[in-house]
Amino acid sequence: MSFDNPIPVRLKEARKKAKLSQKALGVRIGMDESSASPRMNQYEKSKHTPDVRTLKLLADELGVPLSYFFCEDETSAEIACLVAQMTEREKKELILSLIQTKT
Repeated sequence: MSFDNPIPVRLKEARKKAKLSQKALGVRIGMDESSASPRMNQYEKSKHTPDVRTLKLLADELGVPLSYFFCEDETSAEIACLVAQMTEREKKELILSLIQTKT
């Protein structure tokens, strides 16, 4: 069974949606200007994987939850983003609603 790392795809999608260049995104999260573009390119090409701290900085800058980067399909990624925008109360109501529909 092969497993493709979803992080590069999600990172590129979120960056493009935010209309940021690789360099601009890297600089915004504190990377040196001279290395920001090559480093972000390596993340998007799956040559290197950012550590969780860097992923969290990227998520915050791009306005997506950290979990977004780990979603294996588009639907899950969309759900992760929508749930992240909900209040705790709304999340609890959603959970109850989902439990009720499964039973």
